[in-house]
Amino acid sequence: MRRMYKLNQIPSEAQIKKHIRSIVFGENMFCPKCKTRNVVKQNERFWCRKCRTRFSLLSHTWLSNVKVPLQTLWLILWCWTQQVPVKQTGKLTQLSLPTIYHWFSVFRSHLPKDQETLEHLVQLDEAYFGGRNGRALFLGKQVGSRKLAYQILSHNHPCREHAWKFLHTYVASETVLNTDGAGIYEHINNWWPVYHNRDIHKKFEFARTSEVEGIFGVLRTFIRRMYHHVSCDKLPELVREFCVRFSHPEMFDSPYEYLLITLRLATTR
Repeated sequence: MRRMYKLNQIPSEAQIKKHIRSIVFGENMFCPKCKTRNVVKQNERFWCRKCRTRFSLLSHTWLSNVKVPLQTLWLILWCWTQQVPVKQTGKLTQLSLPTIYHWFSVFRSHLPKDQETLEHLVQLDEAYFGGRNGRALFLGKQVGSRKLAYQILSHNHPCREHAWKFLHTYVASETVLNTDGAGIYEHINNWWPVYHNRDIHKKFEFARTSEVEGIFGVLRTFIRRMYHHVSCDKLPELVREFCVRFSHPEMFDSPYEYLLITLRLATTR
């Protein structure tokens, strides 16, 4: 008989419900539709005496269609936040790999989508994923910080126009920009007001782009270790997950911290 492993870091169902109630409703239960506190509990659901809305802890959140027990969901989320590989997560939860991939994709879909503007001193580089028919990825890093920005092309042939688009979208003017010696960056300061420096790798110059090149290495290791590989259609999801993990590690300390940020009512209070 297949069973889910019981780990000490997975709360009881009652504790999970207590966490969710605290995150979604705060100290006092209220109706998500009319906001009144005049509600009563009926078994596992609640009923508003004012507008007669019936609701549950999850009914007005992105977890409203959860079909697995809350402890199982918490375990899947714990594995994802702690970067447990998909195959190992499947063994721990006794769920199929398609189910694990599905939930990991759901968790990614609720990560912040907005990217910050890079400024002061920025390193920019490009890399290629998927081989001949793959995609090019621009990645910028603000030196001395955890701020990243990225742009994924629909092909693997970047040109100066793509580099310029990345700059005017994600890099502040008057920034010091360090790149390698690729032709797409030549005279890029004529296209966007930056102070441009270049590393010529053929001359063994690497100091100006070492941080962003290191980030590419960490990204490839993350994808290979956790997901084994990535298809072109999933590349944007995994790159976004990696960048949010790098820029906001506090969000992945635990399932509670992740839910605290992402679990919100569909309507504002």
